Amino acid sequence: MRKLSFAALGVVAAIALAGCAGGGAPAESETGDIRVWLVGTDTPQDARDYLKTTFEKENPGSTLTIEEQAWPGLVDLLTTNLSGSDSPDVVEVGNTQAAAFTSAGAFLDLTDDYEDLGGDDLLPGFVEAGSYDGKFYAAPLYSGARLVFYKKDALAAAGLEVPTTLDEYISNGETLATKNPGKSGIWWPGQDWYNALPYIWENGGDIATFKDGEWTAGFSSEGSIKGLEQVQEVMIKASKAAKDGKEDNPQVDFCEGKSIQLSAPSWVKWSILAPADAEAPGCPDQEKNLGVYALPGVDGGAAQVFAGGSNIAVSAKSAHPTLAKKALAIILSDEFQTIYGKGGLVPAKLSLADTLGTDEVAQAISAAAGNARLTPASPKWAEVEASGVLTDFFVQIAQGGDVKELAEGLDKSINEILNG
Repeated sequence: MRKLSFAALGVVAAIALAGCAGGGAPAESETGDIRVWLVGTDTPQDARDYLKTTFEKENPGSTLTIEEQAWPGLVDLLTTNLSGSDSPDVVEVGNTQAAAFTSAGAFLDLTDDYEDLGGDDLLPGFVEAGSYDGKFYAAPLYSGARLVFYKKDALAAAGLEVPTTLDEYISNGETLATKNPGKSGIWWPGQDWYNALPYIWENGGDIATFKDGEWTAGFSSEGSIKGLEQVQEVMIKASKAAKDGKEDNPQVDFCEGKSIQLSAPSWVKWSILAPADAEAPGCPDQEKNLGVYALPGVDGGAAQVFAGGSNIAVSAKSAHPTLAKKALAIILSDEFQTIYGKGGLVPAKLSLADTLGTDEVAQAISAAAGNARLTPASPKWAEVEASGVLTDFFVQIAQGGDVKELAEGLDKSINEILNG
């Protein structure tokens, strides 16, 4: 099947919705089979089981099936399936991708359900990401600031302490790589652009800004260039990860002893501590040796990091919108969200922050989350990500390319997408 563009998706959704409004939508059956798309492995099995069991108990005769999707290629997959006749009912989408689908009419309007789903208790930044033109379409699912995980014994053996500034962090990473030949002092595969954002923001740069009806990409600004030069230094001098590698499964090199530090979402702790015989093996024997801290900023304190996480929405073409909204209500319930909190994910509700606990990770999350930022709130930002220009750019940075020249080219590509 040909993949539809975002413009086409918007037209398809608009026609479908207009047709329902004009000719009268067919009556929705009282029972049905609900399909929920979750992405990756971040949602714990306990949460999945709770969703399915609770939904089927509360809705006799109906079933709920969870279908796991992968992050790579997700935008194209959603673009195709949300506009088709066999659309999933409830879908997870990355917070940076939400605007593309809310603006295209791909999600059901949940404005009237806002209070019932949590109202002002919902994470405000994610509510903003899931809203468009004054209406609410995609609720927060979970969040998680990026933290630095490290091996305590290696840091101590190198005579180093937890850094208090970004410069110290970079210096530590290079020292660890020098004193441990063949190992990454900071694990950083070339395609990982999320970890570069703090360097840009901390040096006064920005990704893109909106003024007078036009977006202007900022990777080639003075502050951004300074941050990107630091990124290149880390990638070349501190990291032994593949220069064209992906950030998937960061625990692998860590558990195999190939990396000493890595910056990753808070929930990666549970990947590191997963059983050694799990499908994605961890190294639970490293629990006592596992340290964590918030990435430090240029002038100390916590750096401005990317607020990873997801939104959750009901497809505008769901055959069972009422049942789909019931499933969504369970996902936003305190019981379901508490499972996230106990698993190291920041729950969708502010009132459940204490479910993260009081350990070292919870404290680091608290410090990092206070300075966390999102990517530009453009409906076309998901197109930027899907185009591959960001991953291509950082691979070239990792390979030693000219930072300024590459950044100017990237800005040109991003401007064409955002303003096209």
